[in-house]
Amino acid sequence: MRIKYDSEADVLLFVLRDDPPMDVIEESGGVIVSYGEDGEPVSVEFLNAVVRRLIQADEISVTLQSKSISVT
Repeated sequence: MRIKYDSEADVLLFVLRDDPPMDVIEESGGVIVSYGEDGEPVSVEFLNAVVRRLIQADEISVTLQSKSISVT
């Protein structure tokens, strides 16, 4: 996963996979989800990220947490 921020457009983008988007759905509240050919999400965009307080304009900090999954 890659995370990008465009300060001019104030858009926070989570790229989940490098597959090209085949379908795009704009949700209410300025969230855009792009889907691949298989129907799974490939990216999620958050419009007006600073205004919505998703990030601070002068400092970008991202914390990712993961859990171990054990299959028996």
